[in-house]
Amino acid sequence: MYTDLIKANLNLYAVLKNLEDLVRYDEECARNAANWEISIQFKVRNGPRAYIAFSKGACTVDRGLVKRPSIVLYFFSPGHLNRMFDGKAMPVILKGFTKLGFLTKDFDALTKKLEYYLKPTPELLAKKDYMKVNTCFTITTATFALAEIAMFDPIGKLLAGHAKGTLMLSVLPDGPALGLNFDHGNAVARKGKPDKPMAAMIFKDMKSANDILNAKVDTFSAVVKGNLMLRGQIGMIDTVGTLLDRIPLYLS
Repeated sequence: MYTDLIKANLNLYAVLKNLEDLVRYDEECARNAANWEISIQFKVRNGPRAYIAFSKGACTVDRGLVKRPSIVLYFFSPGHLNRMFDGKAMPVILKGFTKLGFLTKDFDALTKKLEYYLKPTPELLAKKDYMKVNTCFTITTATFALAEIAMFDPIGKLLAGHAKGTLMLSVLPDGPALGLNFDHGNAVARKGKPDKPMAAMIFKDMKSANDILNAKVDTFSAVVKGNLMLRGQIGMIDTVGTLLDRIPLYLS
């Protein structure tokens, strides 16, 4: 079903994307990953392919295939992959049996730390450093998930099919900025401030971004209070707002 496929895309392309910043923001993760030279290839039958590569303290997560992966994990279906993300299934290891120690210890600890930052509690969000990382991960997950929703979700395809141009999402004063480019049915998310965006959603600060993206306050109230500033093509912003509402159908 398309639901499993979209959820698999979101798990690989939006959720795991945060590993890149996890090894930058979290001191323990940065220390552990400093000397990793290893890559993991994910292959899903009739589904997405993505890889994670660690090198010289940096992490890269991208779609497609990586050359000479250290480990290859195979899944019989998108649903099989999703069950692994839910902790209810295991992958088939096609390559990398000598790296089992890395998978079960180092990589498992890394993904548990990612889960820690992606599943906040009120007590954790009261900590400024935690809230900053959670907000960065939330806006990254949302932006990359929007691209998948726009291309594969039936309603998302209808809404975004005729859109063309780039929307910027950014957090003031020095928070993350990301771009989401639409091109008549295709959508690509990228980190960093895009050139010449046609529309922008600018959050006043980390707290405002966290509250809005986690639906603790509604968009209209946030705009009225100046916690969210909208610029450019309102039609594109309306489309993205509706696409954002589709994400919880696949990620909870």
